[in-house]
Amino acid sequence: MKHILPMLCMAAFSCSAPQKMATSALPVCVSQLIAKYQEAPKENPPRKIYSYTYKGQTVYYVTAACCDMYSDLYDTDCKLLGHPDGGITGKGDGTLPDFSTTRSNEMVVWEDKR
Repeated sequence: MKHILPMLCMAAFSCSAPQKMATSALPVCVSQLIAKYQEAPKENPPRKIYSYTYKGQTVYYVTAACCDMYSDLYDTDCKLLGHPDGGITGKGDGTLPDFSTTRSNEMVVWEDKR
């Protein structure tokens, strides 16, 4: 019995942690965004890119560079779909109000670990 609790805790943690996506599976335009961020000065907080499934398609969420700035959401062709959060209100530009509640399949694509 005493061994079950640690295993349940480990299982719960592993299920909630985002998966890591292989960068070789990325669209070229997302790889180009990563290269652009790697060439730029380090930001605080560090940039991250996640992939999600949203409204039946794969999308790429780029965290905001700093406070009161918008995050970006791109499709697989790097067409900007909108800004789901950030800005002065923290609610983005209003074009994707359901993004945080309907997205699924979170995967970490890239994070700046410099």
